[in-house]
Amino acid sequence: MKRLLSLILVGAFLALPVFALADEAAPITPDDVQNNLNFVWTLVAAFLVFLMQAGFAMVEAGFTRAKNACNIMMKNMMDFSVGALAFWAIGFGLMFGTTNGFFGTSDFFFSGASGDGEAWNYAFWMFQVVFAATAATIISGAVAERTKFSAYLVYSFFVSALIYPVFGSWAWGSLFHGAGWLEGMGFIDFAGSTVVHSVGGWLALAGAIVVGPRLGKYTKEGKVKPIPGHNIPVASLGVFLLWFGWYGFNPGSTTTGDTSIALIAVTTTLAAAAGAVAAMLFTWVKFGKSDIGMTLNGALAGLVGITAGCANVSVPSSVVIGLIAGVLVVLSVLFFDKIKVDDPVGAISVHGVCGAWGTLAAGLFDSAGFSIHTIGVQLIGIAACFIWALGAGLVLFKAIDLVIGMRVTAEEEMTGLDFSEHGASAYPDFHTVHLGSGGMPGGPGGSTGQPAAASEAVTGKPITQV
Repeated sequence: MKRLLSLILVGAFLALPVFALADEAAPITPDDVQNNLNFVWTLVAAFLVFLMQAGFAMVEAGFTRAKNACNIMMKNMMDFSVGALAFWAIGFGLMFGTTNGFFGTSDFFFSGASGDGEAWNYAFWMFQVVFAATAATIISGAVAERTKFSAYLVYSFFVSALIYPVFGSWAWGSLFHGAGWLEGMGFIDFAGSTVVHSVGGWLALAGAIVVGPRLGKYTKEGKVKPIPGHNIPVASLGVFLLWFGWYGFNPGSTTTGDTSIALIAVTTTLAAAAGAVAAMLFTWVKFGKSDIGMTLNGALAGLVGITAGCANVSVPSSVVIGLIAGVLVVLSVLFFDKIKVDDPVGAISVHGVCGAWGTLAAGLFDSAGFSIHTIGVQLIGIAACFIWALGAGLVLFKAIDLVIGMRVTAEEEMTGLDFSEHGASAYPDFHTVHLGSGGMPGGPGGSTGQPAAASEAVTGKPITQV
């Protein structure tokens, strides 16, 4: 007993300096708590946006054929990997460095992350790099099933290093060391309907134009021949992941853990829901049956549409924005098929067209009140994005086409990019057969309407679609 008491007394004596140091330490203030919360919220939001890479990969794989699934997974892995390095070395500086009026000229290789704000600079970079990756990966779906993997790596680098950051500096440069001319005019794009989605969408249009349509997509008479996606459940899961990740995209753009994120989460949710409902009803009326591919893209269209104005429009306005986006995406998909621009997943329509609509809607439904000046600025931003992204994209893709070629050979395309580009198979235990269309309308993943019929007899092995 005496020995135990002695140990207790010794322990208490040794602990006295610890208590003394604790008393002398600066107390934790409410500002400290808020600052730490801002770090946590911003990084959690960045991680949610990173999860969208998985969503994009699953949507693209599901809406295309089984023989290209490995290639699609490789592209979505590498556009982030290549893009992150390019954005770290060059893109971040062009987007957020000290500006010359059009792009940044400092902070390359993230050299600005120093001093008292070093920790926050790292958090800010992490949040921005996942946005850059999103813009780059949007292109993947529009050029799927016929593009060389080497060409994809090259343009992923230049999109993340140059094309996306330059426009980003015009609209968001002042978030760090820059000062964008568009934001100086009062341009509204809170989370990137134009900066991220329209840039990616118009680049996707440029890529689809240069690489051309898939073999067999359009007949000699100009009719659309549907090419159904091989795994709609996977595509659907991808859309759910994208929707979930969007809660990092929109509410996370506050970079502040405060009460403002609640309204943004609600407007984001209702716009997506309205987009899905509108696309479902519109295709039901137009085609006689509700279309799963269009409905999934309707949800994404609503999300893209609300991204610019999620913090400055009312809840009822978010529903209207989503409803219009859900109809607009269907009309846009049909339009691009009509002019023979082959976009297997509807990326141009979802991100380019609905991104432009969302940017305009942020001005039309601005809670601060309707203003002709604001509408004019929004239209200038939309036009500037279209001219820059489409123009730069056409130059980039054409240059790649001339140097190394954008497109695989016809034989490689027929075989599938999994084998020809990677020597792999996504489904080695399955026998793949070609499926003919059953009179389905065009659109993402083939756009359903009638069941597809197999063109070959069942061989006794499990069958999946080429």
